[in-house]
Amino acid sequence: MVNKVKSIGLIGLGMVAGITASLQFTAAAQKTMATSLPLDELRQLSDVFGLIKSDYVEPVEDKKLLTEAISGMVASLDPHSVYLDKKAFKEMRESMLGKFVGLGVEVDMEDGYLKVVAPIEDSPADKAGIKAGDLITRIDGMPIKGLSLEESIKKMRGEPYTKITLTIARKDEDKPLIVPIVRQEIRIQSVKAKMIEPGYAWVRIAQFQEPTVDDMVKKIAALYAQNPDIKGLVLDLRNDPGGVVPGAIGVAAAFLPKDAVIVSTNGQLQDSKQTFYGRREFYATRLPGDPLAKLPDAVKKVPLVVLVNTGSASASEIVAGALQDYKRAVILGTQTFGKGSVQTLRQLTADTAIKLTTARYYTPHGRSIQARGIVPDLMVDETAHGDGLNSLRIRETDLQKHLTGGDGKAAEPVAKRDELEEEQRIIALEKKRKPLEYGSHDDFQLTQALNHFKGLPVKLSKVEATPETNADKIEGKSTLPLDKKKPAQK
Repeated sequence: MVNKVKSIGLIGLGMVAGITASLQFTAAAQKTMATSLPLDELRQLSDVFGLIKSDYVEPVEDKKLLTEAISGMVASLDPHSVYLDKKAFKEMRESMLGKFVGLGVEVDMEDGYLKVVAPIEDSPADKAGIKAGDLITRIDGMPIKGLSLEESIKKMRGEPYTKITLTIARKDEDKPLIVPIVRQEIRIQSVKAKMIEPGYAWVRIAQFQEPTVDDMVKKIAALYAQNPDIKGLVLDLRNDPGGVVPGAIGVAAAFLPKDAVIVSTNGQLQDSKQTFYGRREFYATRLPGDPLAKLPDAVKKVPLVVLVNTGSASASEIVAGALQDYKRAVILGTQTFGKGSVQTLRQLTADTAIKLTTARYYTPHGRSIQARGIVPDLMVDETAHGDGLNSLRIRETDLQKHLTGGDGKAAEPVAKRDELEEEQRIIALEKKRKPLEYGSHDDFQLTQALNHFKGLPVKLSKVEATPETNADKIEGKSTLPLDKKKPAQK
Protein backbone atom coordinates (compact mmCIF):
# COMPACT_ATOMS: atom_id res chain seq x y z
CA MET A 1 0.00 0.00 0.00
CA VAL A 2 1.48 3.31 -1.12
CA ASN A 3 1.83 6.06 1.49
CA LYS A 4 0.30 3.80 4.07
CA VAL A 5 0.40 6.36 6.85
CA LYS A 6 1.55 9.88 7.47
CA SER A 7 0.29 10.66 10.97
CA ILE A 8 -2.16 9.63 13.64
CA GLY A 9 -4.71 11.44 15.79
CA LEU A 10 -7.70 11.00 18.02
CA ILE A 11 -10.70 13.09 17.08
CA GLY A 12 -11.91 14.71 20.28
CA LEU A 13 -9.63 12.50 22.35
CA GLY A 14 -6.83 15.04 22.36
CA MET A 15 -4.00 12.60 21.55
CA VAL A 16 -3.36 11.94 25.23
CA ALA A 17 -1.57 8.61 24.95
CA GLY A 18 1.46 8.50 27.19
CA ILE A 19 1.54 11.97 28.71
CA THR A 20 2.71 12.85 32.17
CA ALA A 21 -0.05 13.80 34.56
CA SER A 22 1.23 17.15 35.75
CA LEU A 23 0.98 20.49 33.97
CA GLN A 24 4.11 22.58 34.25
CA PHE A 25 4.75 26.23 33.37
CA THR A 26 7.87 26.65 31.29
CA ALA A 27 10.71 28.48 33.02
CA ALA A 28 13.16 29.28 30.26
CA ALA A 29 16.03 30.00 32.61
CA GLN A 30 15.61 26.61 34.28
CA LYS A 31 14.67 24.40 31.33
CA THR A 32 16.83 25.73 28.52
CA MET A 33 20.21 24.11 28.04
CA ALA A 34 23.18 26.39 28.63
CA THR A 35 23.87 27.27 25.02
CA SER A 36 23.96 30.44 22.96
CA LEU A 37 21.04 31.33 20.70
CA PRO A 38 21.54 30.75 16.94
CA LEU A 39 21.50 34.44 16.02
CA ASP A 40 21.95 33.96 12.25
CA GLU A 41 18.94 31.63 12.04
CA LEU A 42 16.86 33.92 14.24
CA ARG A 43 17.70 36.82 11.92
CA GLN A 44 16.47 34.70 8.99
CA LEU A 45 13.25 34.02 10.86
CA SER A 46 12.86 37.75 11.48
CA ASP A 47 13.56 38.47 7.81
CA VAL A 48 10.95 35.97 6.64
CA PHE A 49 8.43 37.40 9.11
CA GLY A 50 9.10 40.89 7.70
CA LEU A 51 8.83 39.77 4.07
CA ILE A 52 5.49 38.11 4.68
CA LYS A 53 4.18 41.19 6.47
CA SER A 54 5.30 43.54 3.68
CA ASP A 55 5.05 41.49 0.47
CA TYR A 56 2.37 38.83 0.90
CA VAL A 57 -0.70 39.20 -1.29
CA GLU A 58 -2.91 40.16 1.66
CA PRO A 59 -2.33 41.21 5.28
CA VAL A 60 -1.54 38.46 7.80
CA GLU A 61 -1.93 38.87 11.55
CA ASP A 62 1.26 38.76 13.63
CA LYS A 63 -0.32 36.25 16.02
CA LYS A 64 -1.16 33.83 13.22
CA LEU A 65 2.38 33.90 11.82
CA LEU A 66 4.04 33.38 15.17
CA THR A 67 1.60 30.71 16.30
CA GLU A 68 2.09 28.75 13.09
CA ALA A 69 5.87 29.12 13.43
CA ILE A 70 5.73 27.65 16.94
CA SER A 71 3.41 24.88 15.79
CA GLY A 72 5.63 23.94 12.87
CA MET A 73 8.78 23.98 14.99
CA VAL A 74 7.31 21.59 17.56
CA ALA A 75 5.64 19.32 14.99
CA SER A 76 8.94 18.90 13.11
CA LEU A 77 10.44 16.98 16.03
CA ASP A 78 8.44 13.73 16.12
CA PRO A 79 4.84 12.53 15.59
CA HIS A 80 3.81 13.09 19.21
CA SER A 81 5.12 16.59 19.95
CA VAL A 82 2.52 19.27 19.24
CA TYR A 83 1.59 22.88 20.02
CA LEU A 84 -1.78 23.19 21.80
CA ASP A 85 -3.76 26.35 21.21
CA LYS A 86 -6.50 27.43 23.58
CA LYS A 87 -9.10 25.01 22.24
CA ALA A 88 -6.75 22.03 21.91
CA PHE A 89 -5.34 22.60 25.40
CA LYS A 90 -8.84 22.66 26.88
CA GLU A 91 -9.68 19.41 25.11
CA MET A 92 -6.46 17.83 26.34
CA ARG A 93 -7.25 18.62 29.96
CA GLU A 94 -10.81 17.32 29.59
CA SER A 95 -9.67 14.09 27.96
CA MET A 96 -7.26 13.42 30.84
CA LEU A 97 -10.36 13.36 33.03
CA GLY A 98 -12.02 10.89 30.68
CA LYS A 99 -14.42 13.24 28.90
CA PHE A 100 -14.37 15.29 25.71
CA VAL A 101 -16.62 16.67 23.00
CA GLY A 102 -16.33 15.00 19.64
CA LEU A 103 -17.16 11.95 17.54
CA GLY A 104 -15.06 9.38 19.34
CA VAL A 105 -12.93 7.91 16.56
CA GLU A 106 -9.21 7.28 16.20
CA VAL A 107 -7.85 8.16 12.75
CA ASP A 108 -4.65 8.31 10.75
CA MET A 109 -3.88 9.99 7.44
CA GLU A 110 -3.61 7.80 4.35
CA ASP A 111 -3.25 9.03 0.77
CA GLY A 112 -4.71 12.41 1.74
CA TYR A 113 -7.80 11.00 3.47
CA LEU A 114 -8.63 10.18 7.07
CA LYS A 115 -8.54 6.45 7.68
CA VAL A 116 -10.45 5.15 10.67
CA VAL A 117 -8.17 3.12 12.91
CA ALA A 118 -10.93 2.33 15.39
CA PRO A 119 -14.11 3.93 16.73
CA ILE A 120 -14.16 4.33 20.49
CA GLU A 121 -16.58 1.95 22.15
CA ASP A 122 -20.11 3.37 22.64
CA SER A 123 -19.16 6.71 21.03
CA PRO A 124 -21.33 8.60 18.49
CA ALA A 125 -19.09 7.31 15.69
CA ASP A 126 -19.43 3.74 16.93
CA LYS A 127 -23.22 4.00 17.19
CA ALA A 128 -23.40 5.57 13.72
CA GLY A 129 -21.75 2.47 12.26
CA ILE A 130 -18.29 3.86 11.52
CA LYS A 131 -15.88 0.93 11.10
CA ALA A 132 -12.14 0.39 11.25
CA GLY A 133 -10.73 0.81 7.76
CA ASP A 134 -13.31 3.37 6.60
CA LEU A 135 -11.93 6.34 4.65
CA ILE A 136 -13.40 9.75 5.47
CA THR A 137 -13.32 11.70 2.21
CA ARG A 138 -15.58 14.69 2.94
CA ILE A 139 -16.67 16.63 6.01
CA ASP A 140 -20.02 18.40 5.66
CA GLY A 141 -19.71 17.93 1.91
CA MET A 142 -16.29 19.59 1.65
CA PRO A 143 -13.36 17.46 0.36
CA ILE A 144 -10.52 16.94 2.83
CA LYS A 145 -7.95 15.89 0.24
CA GLY A 146 -4.98 18.20 0.69
CA LEU A 147 -5.73 19.12 4.30
CA SER A 148 -3.33 18.16 7.07
CA LEU A 149 -4.39 15.76 9.80
CA GLU A 150 -4.69 18.62 12.28
CA GLU A 151 -6.82 20.71 9.90
CA SER A 152 -9.13 17.76 9.25
CA ILE A 153 -9.53 17.05 12.95
CA LYS A 154 -10.36 20.69 13.69
CA LYS A 155 -13.19 20.52 11.15
CA MET A 156 -14.62 17.49 12.93
CA ARG A 157 -14.56 19.05 16.38
CA GLY A 158 -17.26 21.40 17.60
CA GLU A 159 -19.82 22.18 20.26
CA PRO A 160 -21.96 19.51 21.94
CA TYR A 161 -25.13 18.43 20.09
CA THR A 162 -24.07 19.99 16.79
CA LYS A 163 -24.44 17.89 13.67
CA ILE A 164 -21.69 16.85 11.26
CA THR A 165 -21.97 14.78 8.10
CA LEU A 166 -19.17 12.47 7.01
CA THR A 167 -18.76 10.98 3.56
CA ILE A 168 -17.31 7.50 3.93
CA ALA A 169 -15.62 5.26 1.37
CA ARG A 170 -15.91 1.63 2.47
CA LYS A 171 -14.15 -1.12 0.58
CA ASP A 172 -17.14 -3.45 0.47
CA GLU A 173 -19.56 -0.71 -0.66
CA ASP A 174 -19.97 0.40 -4.28
CA LYS A 175 -21.14 3.92 -3.41
CA PRO A 176 -19.95 6.45 -0.81
CA LEU A 177 -21.85 6.39 2.47
CA ILE A 178 -23.30 9.62 3.89
CA VAL A 179 -23.21 9.35 7.69
CA PRO A 180 -24.72 12.08 9.89
CA ILE A 181 -23.32 12.20 13.43
CA VAL A 182 -24.15 14.43 16.39
CA ARG A 183 -21.16 15.60 18.41
CA GLN A 184 -21.46 14.79 22.10
CA GLU A 185 -19.57 15.09 25.32
CA ILE A 186 -18.16 11.60 25.58
CA ARG A 187 -17.31 10.02 28.89
CA ILE A 188 -15.18 7.02 28.20
CA GLN A 189 -15.90 4.03 30.39
CA SER A 190 -12.30 3.35 31.25
CA VAL A 191 -12.81 -0.04 32.91
CA LYS A 192 -15.22 -2.87 32.21
CA ALA A 193 -15.30 -6.18 34.08
CA LYS A 194 -17.32 -9.37 34.25
CA MET A 195 -17.09 -13.11 34.82
CA ILE A 196 -16.62 -14.80 31.45
CA GLU A 197 -17.53 -18.15 32.89
CA PRO A 198 -17.41 -19.68 36.38
CA GLY A 199 -13.94 -19.17 37.82
CA TYR A 200 -12.61 -16.83 35.12
CA ALA A 201 -12.76 -13.02 35.18
CA TRP A 202 -12.28 -10.45 32.39
CA VAL A 203 -11.19 -6.87 33.05
CA ARG A 204 -10.91 -4.47 30.11
CA ILE A 205 -9.20 -1.07 30.20
CA ALA A 206 -10.17 1.03 27.17
CA GLN A 207 -7.93 4.00 28.06
CA PHE A 208 -5.83 5.07 31.04
CA GLN A 209 -7.40 8.07 32.76
CA GLU A 210 -7.08 9.67 36.17
CA PRO A 211 -10.01 7.59 37.57
CA THR A 212 -8.76 4.30 36.04
CA VAL A 213 -7.00 2.86 39.11
CA ASP A 214 -9.94 3.57 41.41
CA ASP A 215 -12.44 2.23 38.84
CA MET A 216 -10.41 -0.96 38.33
CA VAL A 217 -10.15 -1.58 42.08
CA LYS A 218 -13.92 -1.22 42.54
CA LYS A 219 -14.72 -3.61 39.69
CA ILE A 220 -12.18 -6.28 40.69
CA ALA A 221 -13.26 -6.08 44.33
CA ALA A 222 -16.88 -6.55 43.24
CA LEU A 223 -15.95 -9.61 41.17
CA TYR A 224 -14.16 -11.20 44.13
CA ALA A 225 -17.04 -10.38 46.47
CA GLN A 226 -19.35 -12.44 44.27
CA ASN A 227 -16.76 -15.04 43.16
CA PRO A 228 -14.08 -15.57 45.84
CA ASP A 229 -12.44 -18.48 44.00
CA ILE A 230 -11.33 -16.86 40.75
CA LYS A 231 -8.94 -19.26 38.98
CA GLY A 232 -7.76 -16.89 36.26
CA LEU A 233 -8.03 -13.23 35.31
CA VAL A 234 -7.75 -11.77 31.80
CA LEU A 235 -6.55 -8.16 31.60
CA ASP A 236 -7.65 -6.86 28.19
CA LEU A 237 -5.56 -3.98 26.82
CA ARG A 238 -6.39 -4.42 23.14
CA ASN A 239 -6.88 -1.14 21.24
CA ASP A 240 -6.04 0.81 24.40
CA PRO A 241 -4.12 3.85 23.04
CA GLY A 242 -2.62 4.73 26.42
CA GLY A 243 -3.37 7.78 28.54
CA VAL A 244 -2.01 9.15 31.80
CA VAL A 245 1.03 7.27 33.10
CA PRO A 246 0.02 7.11 36.80
CA GLY A 247 -2.95 5.00 35.73
CA ALA A 248 -0.63 2.49 34.08
CA ILE A 249 1.66 2.38 37.11
CA GLY A 250 -1.29 1.70 39.41
CA VAL A 251 -2.71 -1.06 37.21
CA ALA A 252 0.65 -2.85 36.99
CA ALA A 253 1.28 -2.37 40.73
CA ALA A 254 -2.03 -4.07 41.53
CA PHE A 255 -0.60 -7.40 40.37
CA LEU A 256 3.07 -7.01 41.35
CA PRO A 257 4.92 -7.09 44.69
CA LYS A 258 4.93 -3.89 46.70
CA ASP A 259 7.53 -1.31 45.63
CA ALA A 260 8.37 -3.17 42.41
CA VAL A 261 9.92 -1.09 39.62
CA ILE A 262 7.20 -0.49 37.00
CA VAL A 263 8.91 1.67 34.39
CA SER A 264 11.87 4.01 34.01
CA THR A 265 12.49 7.00 31.73
CA ASN A 266 15.57 8.60 30.26
CA GLY A 267 15.97 11.96 28.50
CA GLN A 268 18.08 15.12 28.37
CA LEU A 269 16.84 16.78 31.54
CA GLN A 270 17.67 15.41 34.96
CA ASP A 271 13.98 15.15 35.86
CA SER A 272 13.51 12.97 32.77
CA LYS A 273 15.84 10.34 34.26
CA GLN A 274 13.43 8.67 36.66
CA THR A 275 12.36 5.31 38.00
CA PHE A 276 8.71 4.75 38.89
CA TYR A 277 7.75 2.21 41.56
CA GLY A 278 4.53 0.54 42.58
CA ARG A 279 3.97 2.99 45.41
CA ARG A 280 1.00 5.17 46.15
CA GLU A 281 2.86 8.41 45.44
CA PHE A 282 3.38 7.31 41.83
CA TYR A 283 -0.22 6.34 41.00
CA ALA A 284 -2.63 7.96 43.47
CA THR A 285 -1.45 11.54 43.92
CA ARG A 286 -5.01 12.92 43.66
CA LEU A 287 -6.81 10.18 45.58
CA PRO A 288 -7.22 9.92 49.35
CA GLY A 289 -5.43 6.90 50.77
CA ASP A 290 -4.19 3.98 48.70
CA PRO A 291 -6.88 2.59 46.36
CA LEU A 292 -4.93 -0.66 45.86
CA ALA A 293 -5.29 -1.42 49.58
CA LYS A 294 -8.94 -2.22 48.86
CA LEU A 295 -8.05 -5.13 46.58
CA PRO A 296 -8.26 -8.69 47.93
CA ASP A 297 -4.88 -10.33 48.59
CA ALA A 298 -5.67 -13.01 45.99
CA VAL A 299 -5.09 -10.48 43.17
CA LYS A 300 -1.33 -10.66 43.73
CA LYS A 301 -1.28 -14.38 42.94
CA VAL A 302 -4.18 -15.03 40.58
CA PRO A 303 -3.02 -16.51 37.22
CA LEU A 304 -3.00 -13.65 34.74
CA VAL A 305 -3.16 -13.30 30.96
CA VAL A 306 -2.82 -9.88 29.30
CA LEU A 307 -4.39 -9.43 25.85
CA VAL A 308 -2.68 -6.96 23.49
CA ASN A 309 -2.69 -6.06 19.80
CA THR A 310 -1.25 -3.44 17.46
CA GLY A 311 -3.66 -0.88 18.92
CA SER A 312 -2.17 -1.31 22.41
CA ALA A 313 0.11 1.69 22.88
CA SER A 314 2.08 3.71 25.40
CA ALA A 315 0.59 3.23 28.88
CA SER A 316 -0.76 -0.16 27.77
CA GLU A 317 2.75 -1.18 26.78
CA ILE A 318 4.11 -0.03 30.14
CA VAL A 319 1.71 -2.41 31.91
CA ALA A 320 2.33 -5.32 29.55
CA GLY A 321 6.11 -4.83 29.65
CA ALA A 322 6.26 -4.74 33.46
CA LEU A 323 4.08 -7.82 33.91
CA GLN A 324 6.10 -9.64 31.25
CA ASP A 325 9.49 -8.74 32.76
CA TYR A 326 8.49 -10.08 36.17
CA LYS A 327 6.92 -13.18 34.55
CA ARG A 328 3.75 -12.27 36.43
CA ALA A 329 1.54 -12.70 33.36
CA VAL A 330 1.49 -14.30 29.97
CA ILE A 331 1.12 -11.70 27.23
CA LEU A 332 -1.15 -13.03 24.48
CA GLY A 333 -2.08 -11.48 21.13
CA THR A 334 -0.06 -9.55 18.55
CA GLN A 335 2.91 -7.19 18.77
CA THR A 336 1.98 -3.81 20.25
CA PHE A 337 2.21 -0.34 18.69
CA GLY A 338 5.66 0.65 19.99
CA LYS A 339 4.89 4.11 21.38
CA GLY A 340 7.56 4.27 24.07
CA SER A 341 8.15 8.01 24.41
CA VAL A 342 7.16 10.39 27.21
CA GLN A 343 5.20 13.55 26.39
CA THR A 344 5.16 16.32 28.99
CA LEU A 345 2.71 19.22 28.93
CA ARG A 346 4.54 22.53 29.34
CA GLN A 347 2.21 25.50 29.72
CA LEU A 348 3.22 28.61 27.78
CA THR A 349 0.32 30.78 28.94
CA ALA A 350 -2.77 30.12 31.02
CA ASP A 351 -4.51 28.81 27.88
CA THR A 352 -1.77 27.35 25.68
CA ALA A 353 0.91 24.68 26.00
CA ILE A 354 3.18 22.38 24.08
CA LYS A 355 3.11 18.62 24.38
CA LEU A 356 6.80 17.83 24.10
CA THR A 357 8.58 14.48 23.92
CA THR A 358 11.01 14.55 26.85
CA ALA A 359 12.12 10.95 27.41
CA ARG A 360 11.84 7.30 26.39
CA TYR A 361 10.21 4.53 28.41
CA TYR A 362 12.04 1.39 29.52
CA THR A 363 10.61 -1.76 31.08
CA PRO A 364 11.87 -2.89 34.53
CA HIS A 365 14.57 -4.98 32.82
CA GLY A 366 15.70 -2.05 30.69
CA ARG A 367 13.99 -2.92 27.40
CA SER A 368 13.13 0.06 25.24
CA ILE A 369 9.46 0.17 24.19
CA GLN A 370 9.97 2.89 21.58
CA ALA A 371 9.49 1.74 17.95
CA ARG A 372 9.56 -1.89 19.12
CA GLY A 373 6.58 -2.48 21.32
CA ILE A 374 5.94 -5.57 23.37
CA VAL A 375 6.19 -8.97 21.69
CA PRO A 376 3.62 -11.39 23.18
CA ASP A 377 4.67 -14.61 24.87
CA LEU A 378 1.92 -16.32 22.89
CA MET A 379 1.41 -14.89 19.39
CA VAL A 380 -2.31 -15.37 18.70
CA ASP A 381 -4.26 -13.91 15.78
CA GLU A 382 -7.48 -11.95 16.17
CA THR A 383 -9.53 -14.80 14.69
CA ALA A 384 -9.08 -18.47 13.91
CA HIS A 385 -8.69 -17.48 10.24
CA GLY A 386 -6.03 -14.82 10.70
CA ASP A 387 -5.31 -11.43 12.16
CA GLY A 388 -8.03 -9.45 10.39
CA LEU A 389 -7.74 -5.70 10.14
CA ASN A 390 -5.27 -5.64 13.03
CA SER A 391 -2.45 -6.77 10.72
CA LEU A 392 -3.06 -3.75 8.45
CA ARG A 393 -2.94 -1.23 11.27
CA ILE A 394 -0.04 1.18 11.56
CA ARG A 395 2.68 0.96 14.19
CA GLU A 396 5.07 3.56 15.55
CA THR A 397 7.67 2.57 12.94
CA ASP A 398 5.22 3.58 10.18
CA LEU A 399 5.03 7.17 11.42
CA GLN A 400 7.22 9.78 9.77
CA LYS A 401 10.01 11.16 11.97
CA HIS A 402 9.45 8.54 14.66
CA LEU A 403 12.13 8.18 17.33
CA THR A 404 14.37 5.13 17.41
CA GLY A 405 14.57 2.92 20.47
CA GLY A 406 17.45 4.98 21.84
CA ASP A 407 20.16 2.34 21.48
CA GLY A 408 21.16 3.24 17.94
CA LYS A 409 19.54 0.15 16.48
CA ALA A 410 16.70 0.36 13.99
CA ALA A 411 13.53 -1.50 14.98
CA GLU A 412 12.88 -4.71 13.14
CA PRO A 413 9.70 -4.57 11.02
CA VAL A 414 6.84 -6.88 11.81
CA ALA A 415 6.87 -9.74 9.32
CA LYS A 416 3.99 -9.49 6.81
CA ARG A 417 2.83 -11.25 3.72
CA ASP A 418 2.68 -9.46 0.37
CA GLU A 419 0.64 -6.38 1.28
CA LEU A 420 -1.72 -6.39 -1.70
CA GLU A 421 -2.44 -10.09 -1.37
CA GLU A 422 -2.84 -9.73 2.38
CA GLU A 423 -5.22 -6.78 2.05
CA GLN A 424 -7.43 -8.64 -0.43
CA ARG A 425 -7.49 -11.71 1.81
CA ILE A 426 -8.44 -9.70 4.88
CA ILE A 427 -11.16 -7.72 3.10
CA ALA A 428 -12.71 -10.97 1.88
CA LEU A 429 -12.74 -12.34 5.44
CA GLU A 430 -14.11 -9.13 6.91
CA LYS A 431 -17.13 -9.27 4.56
CA LYS A 432 -18.09 -12.64 5.99
CA ARG A 433 -17.98 -11.89 9.67
CA LYS A 434 -19.67 -9.55 12.10
CA PRO A 435 -17.68 -6.93 14.04
CA LEU A 436 -15.72 -8.29 16.98
CA GLU A 437 -17.11 -7.53 20.43
CA TYR A 438 -14.41 -7.80 23.07
CA GLY A 439 -15.40 -10.03 25.95
CA SER A 440 -18.04 -11.92 23.96
CA HIS A 441 -18.26 -15.65 23.26
CA ASP A 442 -17.00 -14.92 19.73
CA ASP A 443 -13.79 -13.33 21.01
CA PHE A 444 -11.15 -15.75 19.67
CA GLN A 445 -8.16 -14.34 21.56
CA LEU A 446 -10.12 -14.37 24.81
CA THR A 447 -11.04 -18.00 24.16
CA GLN A 448 -7.35 -18.83 23.70
CA ALA A 449 -6.59 -17.12 27.02
CA LEU A 450 -9.17 -19.32 28.73
CA ASN A 451 -7.68 -22.37 27.01
CA HIS A 452 -4.29 -21.42 28.42
CA PHE A 453 -5.70 -21.22 31.94
CA LYS A 454 -7.33 -24.63 31.57
CA GLY A 455 -4.30 -26.35 30.07
CA LEU A 456 -6.04 -26.80 26.71
CA PRO A 457 -4.39 -26.29 23.28
CA VAL A 458 -3.81 -22.66 22.26
CA LYS A 459 -3.88 -21.90 18.54
CA LEU A 460 -0.81 -19.79 17.79
CA SER A 461 -0.35 -17.35 14.94
CA LYS A 462 1.35 -18.48 11.75
CA VAL A 463 2.92 -15.04 11.28
CA GLU A 464 6.67 -15.13 11.81
CA ALA A 465 7.93 -13.78 15.11
CA THR A 466 10.23 -10.79 15.03
CA PRO A 467 13.91 -11.26 15.97
CA GLU A 468 13.08 -9.85 19.42
CA THR A 469 10.98 -12.93 20.19
CA ASN A 470 12.98 -15.43 22.22
CA ALA A 471 12.89 -19.18 21.77
CA ASP A 472 10.39 -19.78 24.55
CA LYS A 473 7.93 -17.34 22.94
CA ILE A 474 8.36 -18.88 19.50
CA GLU A 475 7.59 -22.31 20.92
CA GLY A 476 4.60 -20.88 22.75
CA LYS A 477 5.85 -21.80 26.20
CA SER A 478 4.23 -20.09 29.15
CA THR A 479 6.09 -18.21 31.84
CA LEU A 480 2.99 -18.15 34.06
CA PRO A 481 3.19 -20.48 37.08
CA LEU A 482 0.16 -22.76 36.91
CA ASP A 483 -0.72 -25.79 38.97
CA LYS A 484 -1.77 -27.57 35.83
CA LYS A 485 0.50 -29.00 33.19
CA LYS A 486 1.67 -26.55 30.53
CA PRO A 487 -0.80 -26.44 27.67
CA ALA A 488 0.05 -28.06 24.39
CA GLN A 489 0.32 -25.50 21.61
CA LYS A 490 -0.65 -25.87 18.00
